Amino acid sequence: MEPLSNRRKNIEKLPMTFAERAYLPAIAQGLGITLKHFFKKKATVQYPEQTRERSEHWRGLHVLKRDENGAERCTACGLCAVACPAEAITMTAGERKAGEEGLYREEKYAVTYEVNMLRCIFCGLCEEACPKAAIFLQDDKIAPARYERDEFIYGKDRLVEPLKTTETK
Repeated sequence: MEPLSNRRKNIEKLPMTFAERAYLPAIAQGLGITLKHFFKKKATVQYPEQTRERSEHWRGLHVLKRDENGAERCTACGLCAVACPAEAITMTAGERKAGEEGLYREEKYAVTYEVNMLRCIFCGLCEEACPKAAIFLQDDKIAPARYERDEFIYGKDRLVEPLKTTETK
């Protein structure tokens, strides 16, 4: 088969010198790169004592908010679960019973509310979709490291913010 053009070049393989055969220039170049990085400022952050600067748009762990009376804001409408592109939020709705008026704002509430942190991409669409401003992504807490997969499924026991106790002295 003939080439389409006659611009082909024949390149000869030149014999290597002794220094090239001993890889001396490559070793010197590698040592130079190592020494350059050795004297640079360290990128490591000593985590518990120091924290890395975060963007003002950074999103952390989820929290289910309470209203000013201490009742849960979530009405289990399911908009956060529908808006979640990773399908990380699941919930079960239930009816409020007599005597639970102080616990929940509306007649309908989330019996179970779970966020799978292994699936969550921390996009913030759940908090934008919530009409009751019940779910927020905190800006000061990150998801801690765990060893078991089931420890990454956060239920209402971890998500609902604790009741504010007013201490009078």
